[in-house]
Amino acid sequence: MNKINKLISGKRKTAIAKLRITDGKGNIFYNHLPHSELGLFHKLALLEPIRIYQVELGSDLPYDFYIETKGGGKEGQLQASRLAIAKALLHLTGSEVLKKAFIKYDRNMIVLDSRRKETRKPGDSKARAKRQKSFR
Repeated sequence: MNKINKLISGKRKTAIAKLRITDGKGNIFYNHLPHSELGLFHKLALLEPIRIYQVELGSDLPYDFYIETKGGGKEGQLQASRLAIAKALLHLTGSEVLKKAFIKYDRNMIVLDSRRKETRKPGDSKARAKRQKSFR
């Protein structure tokens, strides 16, 4: 069996997830913890790309994923991790069928979400809010 040691990253808002792939038995470690230690919805979100992979290609993963996140919030980190897993699976398989399945399920699974917070304007309270004017 050949050794795989590839680093792939995913981003969401200000969160960055770095994923390292090695040969293994399909284990996922999220910030040095097994993915089974996460909450239910976070665990399901992390496993979405893997479930689609198993449905489309009909095989189990012969790889282990080690994910480390930083920046942003918990949800942003999780979405960045999900993006990194999907990109890694596409990189490993090179399958067009899998790519189309990811896009059909959720386009943000393989395409970076480019939305960012709008900057505040000088003299105003928020990015779009304008100061109220008093006529009295």
